Amino acid sequence: MIQDTIVDGFANAPHRSLYHALGLTGEELSRPIIGIVSSHNEIVPGHMNLDKIVEAVKLGVAMAGGTPIMFPAIAVCDGIAMGHTGMKYSLITRDIIADSTEAMVRAHGFDGLVMVPNCDKNVPGLLMAAARLNIPTIFVSGGPMLAGKLNGKKTSLSSMFEAVGAYTAGKITEEELAVCEQKTCPTCGSCSGMYTANSMNCLTEVLGIGLSGNGTIPAVYSARIALAKHAGMQVMELVRKNIRPRDIMTEAAFRNALTADMALGCSTNSMLHLPAIANECGITLNLDMANEISEKTPNLCHLAPAGNTYMEDLDEAGGVYAVLSELNRIGLLDLSALTCTGKTIGENIAQAKNKNPEVIRPADNPYSKTGGIAVLRGNLAPDGCVVKRSAVAEEMLVHAGPARVFDSEEEAISAIYAGEIKKGDVVVIRYEGPAGGPGMREMLSPTSAIAGMGLDRDVALITDGRFSGATRGASIGHVSPEAVRGGLIAYVKDGDRISINIPEYSISLDVSDEEIAARKETMEIKKKTGLTGCLARYAEQVSSADRGAVINQFRG
Repeated sequence: MIQDTIVDGFANAPHRSLYHALGLTGEELSRPIIGIVSSHNEIVPGHMNLDKIVEAVKLGVAMAGGTPIMFPAIAVCDGIAMGHTGMKYSLITRDIIADSTEAMVRAHGFDGLVMVPNCDKNVPGLLMAAARLNIPTIFVSGGPMLAGKLNGKKTSLSSMFEAVGAYTAGKITEEELAVCEQKTCPTCGSCSGMYTANSMNCLTEVLGIGLSGNGTIPAVYSARIALAKHAGMQVMELVRKNIRPRDIMTEAAFRNALTADMALGCSTNSMLHLPAIANECGITLNLDMANEISEKTPNLCHLAPAGNTYMEDLDEAGGVYAVLSELNRIGLLDLSALTCTGKTIGENIAQAKNKNPEVIRPADNPYSKTGGIAVLRGNLAPDGCVVKRSAVAEEMLVHAGPARVFDSEEEAISAIYAGEIKKGDVVVIRYEGPAGGPGMREMLSPTSAIAGMGLDRDVALITDGRFSGATRGASIGHVSPEAVRGGLIAYVKDGDRISINIPEYSISLDVSDEEIAARKETMEIKKKTGLTGCLARYAEQVSSADRGAVINQFRG
């Protein structure tokens, strides 16, 4: 209790005077003080409603006998940052969020925390902070957006990016594009498919540090407000029982999360974030674990962009717990993992039911017998690269073709829109990795352009950058080592044959060792110059993608 070090006793009278300046009473100071980390802002659609969530959390904390005090965390909208220099700043905010939250909590002292995130790097950043701080903590997100409605069908942001490609290819008119623009994002909330934000909010449930419904209850539903009140009340139980994040986020919990990731068909970004969160817990997640788990985990969900169902559909079908229940039927979960309810994950899902087998396939009738994500290795990516297998067309699971090489996202987009990419090509975008970008930009614009122009069943894209959860097609990212650190991707030339075999987890540059050695003698590694501020620091300090692109390497 912080009373012992900050509140009680004559020596802490100056501290109490400042608490009184906040309008706090002696009665409030006698109770556990709970920090509410609010990611509310007016620029991210998934965060504009978080003020309502925070107020509900405060009520829950107060009802349960605590004193809630809010302080902020930053958040970037990846959709708005997409396709320009702003995307260089997205991934780096994960560490800024973790570091700034650590600083606020250590500087002021709290007995417990309620994290209120929603979108993209905000969720893993606060999960990293929770693990690092290791005081009783619970998460409640802002919830997903409802799907848009266009021509009688549901739609989402990935379709909007693809519509730009369709317009460029002359497949839709400017007027049709404008209608898409107005209809795609109809409410506040994180974008409505199984993109990065919703992936991480769902996995927060599986990790055990968020209550049931955290990942799926739509942002505009009143049930989201009720969930926030329950989170506020439950953090007080965690404080009383001294249940901490590292008691919950154990190796068993991370294995459960990877298993659920495969079943749900989560964003490839989870392969960056789960290792980074585990790192803060002192746990190493090897990328090979992903393939090991994927081999025995069926893919049960095809939410957008992989299919035509959305987060609201998953919620109505029983949510994350219904998916876990299906996985438990075939013995794939560690049911002993402790959760923020004070019960095990097994106890939590005991009554869960799959209410819609069209949205959540039964374990004995999956979309595929293997999981939604695959890690590929070969001479082009000896430390691994990642693909969302569940969003790849059947005919592209095995592919070989000539490389079309670009040293930036902008170069690739210009070539795609100019019609320079042909069926069978393998687009290579390099110098976009964690250090080389810097910032490891998402390649949603080029992948959406390829899909919108009708080439997603014929063209693969490989990058040392990363992809949005909204990406579909044979989009292979996180190539490690990256180009700027001497990875083979730096030495690929136009016309080189690249072979991809996703079922066999392999990727190779079909060039002789002798030729590769010769290229390394003559081809120069291109490093960005003139970097300043946080981008410069990030480029110097960040780890490779296969290690989670982390700054704070756990030292034990």
